[in-house]
Amino acid sequence: DVQWMTAGRGIIHQEFHSNKFTKEGGTFEMCQLWVNLPKQHKMTKPKYQALLNKDIPVVNLPLDAPDDDAMAQARIIAGTLGETPGAASTFSPVQMWDVTLPHAGAEVDVPYPPEHQLMIFVRRGSVDIISTNDRDDKLKSSSLGPQDVAMMRMDGAGTVRFRVNEPDSSIMILGGEPIDEPIAAQGPFVMNTHDEIRKAITDYQMGKFGK
Repeated sequence: DVQWMTAGRGIIHQEFHSNKFTKEGGTFEMCQLWVNLPKQHKMTKPKYQALLNKDIPVVNLPLDAPDDDAMAQARIIAGTLGETPGAASTFSPVQMWDVTLPHAGAEVDVPYPPEHQLMIFVRRGSVDIISTNDRDDKLKSSSLGPQDVAMMRMDGAGTVRFRVNEPDSSIMILGGEPIDEPIAAQGPFVMNTHDEIRKAITDYQMGKFGK
């Protein structure tokens, strides 16, 4: 499941796990991401989207491959892969895909918008990112293991190729259209200027947060 919260002009929340987990323990995995809002939407009304696993679309890779021939599956949390839109509504074009790569040795091409920034995060297992060397156009590979992150350059390619090194590997493909605006951040506040940050802190202290 995914909890998608838009802080907008201010929201106070608490994060906790279930009582059952508190009593029984076990492995707890989570990934928390912050997505910057464009300036025109910074003061939007706060909202919350509960995206249940059953409501998140799944796409086979390569695109249009039948289940038996799929080299990977992508859960489309946000954005669009092929003709399939994601479950979350966003304020700017954002891609957030949870990709499972079950077959060691497989090579999988994943299309993405060439005008978007792209980041790869490895949840588990290991993959190689295969790309072209700028100097001589020869293929090169970069290996990523658990919790590794790769920031991809914007070269207009529109496709990223993965070689799966371990069975049941899993990656997050994250990206979006560059906002190209100044960023000012302090604590949990993210605005465009430091004056706006000071105003947000004052609003919080005076009980005006979110109003």
